[in-house]
Amino acid sequence: MDDYRRIADRIAADITGGRLRPGQRLPPQRVFARRRGIAPSTAGRVYAELVRRGLVVGEVGRGTFVRATAPDGQPGIALTEAAGAPLVNLELNYPSVPGQAELLAPALTSLLRPDALGQALRPAPAAGTPAAREAVAALLAGSGLRAGPERILFTGNARQAIAATLAALVRPGGRVGVEPLTYPLVKEIAARLGLVLVPLAADAEGPLPAAVAAAHRGAPLSALYLQPALHNPTSRTIGAGRLRELADCVHRLGTPVVEDRIWAFLDTGGTPPLAALAPGLVHLVDSLSKRVAPGLTVGFAVVPEDRVEAVARAVRSGGWSAGSFALEAAVRWLGDGTVDRLVAAKRQDARRRQRLVAEKLAGFAVRSDPAAYFAWWELPAPWRADTFTAAARSHGIAVTPGTAFCVDPSRTPDAVRLGLGSVSEGRLARALETLAAVARGEAAGR
Repeated sequence: MDDYRRIADRIAADITGGRLRPGQRLPPQRVFARRRGIAPSTAGRVYAELVRRGLVVGEVGRGTFVRATAPDGQPGIALTEAAGAPLVNLELNYPSVPGQAELLAPALTSLLRPDALGQALRPAPAAGTPAAREAVAALLAGSGLRAGPERILFTGNARQAIAATLAALVRPGGRVGVEPLTYPLVKEIAARLGLVLVPLAADAEGPLPAAVAAAHRGAPLSALYLQPALHNPTSRTIGAGRLRELADCVHRLGTPVVEDRIWAFLDTGGTPPLAALAPGLVHLVDSLSKRVAPGLTVGFAVVPEDRVEAVARAVRSGGWSAGSFALEAAVRWLGDGTVDRLVAAKRQDARRRQRLVAEKLAGFAVRSDPAAYFAWWELPAPWRADTFTAAARSHGIAVTPGTAFCVDPSRTPDAVRLGLGSVSEGRLARALETLAAVARGEAAGR
C-alpha cells in the first residue's frame, strides 16, 4: 500500500510551500494518527518517509521537527528570503584570497597554445598522467608521506575520490566505522552505495582505538572513514600518539581506512598522515579544491599497491575521472610554486577569520582551531540546532545545523557549524555580530 506515501507527499508540500516552517514541531505520531484517522503504524511510516526524504529530523525525547535545510545542504524553499534580502552564506566554505586569479593566470598561458590545448582536452585515465602523478607525489612528500607515483589515482574532486575508494572497499550492506560527527556527503555516499555507517566513540583526541575494536567485534567493519587533520566540523586534529594507536589497531584488525586530508594543508603542526603509519591499509584522499579553487579542481587518492586496480575500476565505473585540462593546469600550478603561495595566503586568511570568531563570539562555547576555516558552535539553551538555523536565516545568514553531521539520529547536537571562507571579512564580522545577538535573544527577525 502506498497510502502512507500520499500522506507524506501532502506533508512535504506543506513544508516546501512554507505552511510548515523550519523548526516547527510535528504532533506526536499517536496524535497525528488520530487526527488523520489512520493506524499508528501508518503514522510511523509517514514520519519515517519524511525523515528519509530529509524534510524532518527526529530527536529522541523531543519529537519530530521540520528541518531548516534541504537534504542536499541547500536552503529549502520554505526558507526563501524576501526579494532583495542578500544572503550571507556560512554553509559554503570555498576560501579565496585577494589576487588569486592573478596568481593562477600566468601558468595557463602555455596551455592555451593550440597544440597544448588539443592534448589537454583529451580524456584522462584514472591514473592521470606521469607528470600529474609526479607532481602530486612531490606535494604529499611535504606532509611526510612518501608515496610512489604508481599508487596515485585521480578524480574530478575529493568527493568522487571518497566515493570510489568506499565503493572499491565495501560491498552493499557492509559496515563503515566513522566519527560520531562526520562529513555530510559521506552520509549521502553511504546511502547511495548501500553502506551502513557505524559511529565510533571518541574523546577530545579523536576516535578511541578500543571503540574501533569493539565495533569490529560486534560485526566486522569493512572500512573506516576518518578525518584526522582539522576534522570537519569540530576542527580537531588527532595527535601523533593517538594516530599511532589507531594505526596499530587497524593493523591488528586488518581493516582498511579512507583518510580524508582535504583541510590538512592548513595545519602547520607537522603531524604525519595516518597513511604514513599504515600504508598497506590506508587510502588517502585529498584534492586541490580548497588549496586552489573549486571550479577547476583535481581530486586524488593514494591507495595501497594491491588496491590500485580495484579503485581505478571504481573510478571508471562511476565516471569520476579527472579532466585532462584540470590535470595539466594542476601540474603547472604545483610546479611553479603557485599552490605554495596560495596555501601560505590562505593560512594567514584563516587565522584572521578565526580571530574574528574569537572576538565576536566571546563567551560562547565555540570549538575551533586557529588554522581552520570553520567553527563548531555549541548553542546556549534553549536553542536547538534547527530553530537557531531558522532564526539565523530570518536575518539573512545561512549556517549548517549540527544534525547534518550527526551519524546517530538519536544523538543530535544543539550546535551549528560556521563556514568562514566564502564571504568577505567585513561581511563575516557583521554576520557573527548578528548571530551573537540572535543567540542572546537580542535580535528581532526581519
